[in-house]
Amino acid sequence: MSALKQATASLRVLMTADAVGGVWQYALDAAEGMQAHGIETVITVLGPAPSEDQISKARAVGIEVIVTHLPLDWTADDPDAVMESGRAVARLVAGIQPDIVHLNSPALLAGADIACPVVAVCHSCVATWWDAVRGGPLPEEFVWRTQLVRQGYRKANKLLAPTAAFADATARVYGLARVPTVVRNGRQAILKRNSMRRELFAFTAGRLWDDGKNFAAVDRAASRLSLPVLAAGPLKGPNGVQIEAHHATALGRLSDDEVASYLSAQPIFVSAAKYEPFGLAVLEAAQAGCALVLSDIPTLRELWDDVALFVKPDDDKALAGLVERLAADDAARRAMGEAARERASIYSLESMRMGLLSAYGSLLPLKFNPLSLDGAAA
Repeated sequence: MSALKQATASLRVLMTADAVGGVWQYALDAAEGMQAHGIETVITVLGPAPSEDQISKARAVGIEVIVTHLPLDWTADDPDAVMESGRAVARLVAGIQPDIVHLNSPALLAGADIACPVVAVCHSCVATWWDAVRGGPLPEEFVWRTQLVRQGYRKANKLLAPTAAFADATARVYGLARVPTVVRNGRQAILKRNSMRRELFAFTAGRLWDDGKNFAAVDRAASRLSLPVLAAGPLKGPNGVQIEAHHATALGRLSDDEVASYLSAQPIFVSAAKYEPFGLAVLEAAQAGCALVLSDIPTLRELWDDVALFVKPDDDKALAGLVERLAADDAARRAMGEAARERASIYSLESMRMGLLSAYGSLLPLKFNPLSLDGAAA
């Protein structure tokens, strides 16, 4: 047994998650990876229950999932609902008695008194979303949500963010004295498999209903393109927001295996996002060797500069032009796909897991700190 595994063998983590977007995959990847270091993670799900394929995937790797049906902070009707969700999580913590609580919804901490150390991850929030997508004063329904997130950030023992750009944006919007520590997300590269399609197409994926993803611009670009545009993801969100696909082909919510099958065909991956704290869908496409056409926003520039083509988020004409250019140049498209794949190798699951272990270890006694183990992380 390695020194790192010996040091963390008795560590238990309670991690909150939701099943609506990328946080679910992040939580599952993190929990599965921690098992290799002898760390047990219990995933506590708020919001809509995970789908059967999501639950099956967690069970297949031996991860305990607790489905609470508690409201998410960004879908709750009022502050009291979020505060009660936080208290309910605190009661779970008291019963499970983990060594670390990992909150992927930091607002929960506003209404909770948790005895053990808390790591909170700044995945996204309504305040930074509004700043990037709308601008100007927050609407009233966002003011109280932002205040709860601010309280959670200030009560957490450690804050993490998936990119430096988003860490800076979070610190600025919330007036934090210290910028969150950057631990970049990671994903397991998809295995090569038979694709559902053979002709070239463009592809996008994510929460299509979310204005931050700016699917409307991709849909407009689809009307200008000679190749089909396929879009994976829900058109209606749990908060009632809905969008229609007029020119792109909407595929609905797909399982990981179904998305992998489309990406295996190495389509041109497009994203016109105005708000993307990291972008797991972009990473998955890059891992599959897809050429990337992305919106020119700070986070995507940070991660994919020099290996993607960039366009202003609302410029559907320029977006379509770049896609057509790549479609007409097989060599350039393949070269860009390989460059994206090489860059994606930096954002590995093991790198993310070691970052999380470091964050956990910084809050625990020396015997749990992986940085204190010479050569343990090698």
